[in-house]
Amino acid sequence: MSSPMTPGIVSGRLPAEALAENFDDLHEPFAPHEAAVAADRCYFCHDAPCITACPTDIDIPLFIRQISTGTPEAAAKTIFDQNILGGMCARVCPTEDLCEQACVRELAEGKPVEIGRLQRYATDTLMAKQSHPYTRAPETGKKVAVVGAGPAGLACAHRLAMYGHEVTIYDAADKPGGLNEFGIAAYKTTDNFAAAEVDWLLGIGGITIKHGMRLGDNLSLDDLVGCFPAVFLGVGLGGVNALRADGEDKDGVRDAVDFIANLRQSSDLTTLPVGRDVVVIGGGMTAVDAAVQSKLLGAQNVTIAYRRGRDAMSASRYEQDLAASKGVNLLFNAQPVAIHGNGAVREIELEYTVDDGGLKGTGETFRIKADQVFKAIGQTLETDGGLTLEGRKIAVTGAGRTSRDGVWAGGDCASGGDDLTVTAVAEGRDAAEDIHAALSA
Repeated sequence: MSSPMTPGIVSGRLPAEALAENFDDLHEPFAPHEAAVAADRCYFCHDAPCITACPTDIDIPLFIRQISTGTPEAAAKTIFDQNILGGMCARVCPTEDLCEQACVRELAEGKPVEIGRLQRYATDTLMAKQSHPYTRAPETGKKVAVVGAGPAGLACAHRLAMYGHEVTIYDAADKPGGLNEFGIAAYKTTDNFAAAEVDWLLGIGGITIKHGMRLGDNLSLDDLVGCFPAVFLGVGLGGVNALRADGEDKDGVRDAVDFIANLRQSSDLTTLPVGRDVVVIGGGMTAVDAAVQSKLLGAQNVTIAYRRGRDAMSASRYEQDLAASKGVNLLFNAQPVAIHGNGAVREIELEYTVDDGGLKGTGETFRIKADQVFKAIGQTLETDGGLTLEGRKIAVTGAGRTSRDGVWAGGDCASGGDDLTVTAVAEGRDAAEDIHAALSA
């Protein structure tokens, strides 16, 4: 059905069967014999550049050798020792820009070892077993608060629980997972994997999650510091930047992150409304995920408009090519100046740009037909707890130490690093190690 103000935005553009096929697993998992063949391509480099390229420093040659010797459970343990969310990272990491780009096979042949798919094979094998692979140390009696049940918070909580500390996670949403649960394209994490991974992670014990708790709203950093000897903030970036274009308040204009979250939580994709002519503003992973999923829902024309050139897009070239392969039009050096329509969007007006040391408009504008516009131009920190900022994020030093004693931060909300799941995991893990050292001193 459509809104009276937005007749072009309707649900059920495709039948359920077509949607199920469109949103099926992006990459088929390896069968055991396929994993063995893929593993045999590894040179098992002594000074493996793939390890250096991995933000979580997984010993990639070791886990691939363990797969090749028929012990995928041991390979998974190698992965989880460094990255407890290795299952999700195997699905969503831009491996083409990280470990696989650094692979010697990529440099020599232009075809790297399929590290991401091998990691998924190993982690899926171990996670299919009932028992959790880690055992808690004896309880220390120390309690730690973690704010945010996203990748950074979960990684931090698991490592602290493993050391015997008692962890309470406070999260604003009604279910844990953060970006992994609400912000990643559905075709990258099928079969409710994000939720299953959280349940598996909590198998370590010693972790309690309290939902509906938002820092700066019904949760105070002062209160947390008063109750816990250590606090870790993994609150992510909850706000969305404005377009600063005339008419952005019209019906049919919405945040891409909300669209993706609604899609991820939907039990029936035929009920999700999408426009016939969709324009996504932005150049990152969120923009690509919103655009591709609009196309998969049945939108006829989908365009990503990015204000700079292709090489400046934060979405990887692989993701750009994926979008193009799904029929998404990529439009570069164009920025929005106005959204036109009588109450609801009908067209978006864009201006060509040039970047000769500083981005600026050329004054030449054009219009694209649109009945739905998604904003994917970056997210902002909603609450900082009164901590010192660096730019628009919480300033941290070392392993996530903030300007306040007893408070650490990591993930997208903290300064430094890339806004990637794997980076958030590394920062949560490293902060946990520093917190444990401080509590043990």
